[in-house]
Amino acid sequence: MAIMKVIEILSESDKNWEDATRKGIAKASQSLKGIRSAWVQDQSVTVNDSGEVDKYRVSLKVSFEVM
Repeated sequence: MAIMKVIEILSESDKNWEDATRKGIAKASQSLKGIRSAWVQDQSVTVNDSGEVDKYRVSLKVSFEVM
């Protein structure tokens, strides 16, 4: 039987939400082993002074197996 743990991480990208998700998982996998899944809980953007989208942000729930 596997025991799973879920943590929440925040990540951002200047390209899109998919890139922010990839960056968050890549960074988390540097210190977490056994990542099984991630769920995008929330998406948001920051806007610069010109009124354009500056950064794409995601809030991820990441599940991994506890060894």
